[in-house]
Amino acid sequence: MKDKLISTLSFAGFGWCVPVIRLTTGEDPNEQIRQIFLTIGVPVLTFGLFLLLWNGAASGVRTNLGTVPGPAQVVEQIRSLAQEHREERQKRTEFYARQAEKNKAQLAANPTEAVKVRKFTGRPTYLDQIFTSLRTVFTGFLIASLIAVPLGILCGMSKTLMTALNPLIQIFKPVSPVAWLPIVTMIVSAVYVVPREWMPKSYVISSITVALCCMWPSLINTAIGVKSIDKDYINVGRVLRLGFFSRVFRIVLPVSMPYIFAGLRISLGVGWVVLIASEMLSQNPGLGKFVWDEFQNGSSQSLARIMVAAFTIGLVGFVLDRIMIMLHQLVSYGQETH
Repeated sequence: MKDKLISTLSFAGFGWCVPVIRLTTGEDPNEQIRQIFLTIGVPVLTFGLFLLLWNGAASGVRTNLGTVPGPAQVVEQIRSLAQEHREERQKRTEFYARQAEKNKAQLAANPTEAVKVRKFTGRPTYLDQIFTSLRTVFTGFLIASLIAVPLGILCGMSKTLMTALNPLIQIFKPVSPVAWLPIVTMIVSAVYVVPREWMPKSYVISSITVALCCMWPSLINTAIGVKSIDKDYINVGRVLRLGFFSRVFRIVLPVSMPYIFAGLRISLGVGWVVLIASEMLSQNPGLGKFVWDEFQNGSSQSLARIMVAAFTIGLVGFVLDRIMIMLHQLVSYGQETH
């Protein structure tokens, strides 16, 4: 039972809990205390030192938005944003309650009357913007993956195709989202003339920009993974006279999956970084737009709120990376991933 719990925690990225579990079961207390200090104590002390340095240095730096906020001011804005979220949710609940009551009264007076159901149009809260950013980055990541992985497989299986596409890959790989965004904006504006309510034009622009910037690690890693397959596997497929798709799904994909997921992990990280800049410039609701709006707002709380967004971006990026590490471990056949 203990070994299974330790294995599960290690797989899920909670390896720092393992010494605590071993200590509670009486396994080599001195060694487990040392491990607890190294895995928990040292990071906590380091983070505490960071907070002390931040708090001490913040008051001495003045900007056009006021003094740089310290940890206390940032925590205060976290509470403020949480309160705004609760208030906005309360407004929405009250709005739909009033609407339901009004429609019920209209139907009671005239059962044949067609009642209208209006959507609540309140402003998005900070939590809403986090989920909007996640939706956008996953859309762009999915588009990139659907293009990059099949193309990477073809490049890995065909030296000619890889030679033909390599110059384009090397040219477009380092292009910044700031350069892609105007091009994508003009094309989407010309093609996507009648936007759907559930898919605004700014959302499409941000998603495509993310896809264009994050597809290259997946493409390159997939091609390398396929190219590194032992030739004996390919020869066995030829002996068995497997068709192209059979070779891909029975030989190529299973063997190259660790490389593919390594590329997908890098791509998702790149996509999350690119997304923030894309949302700022395209004005797509999300964390990027939140940062830009607060910067433009210029109130005394704006800088603290921007710092809240910076920590949020980092924490969400960390969680996304941990998820990809777990998925990577599932297909890595016991190999350790970091």
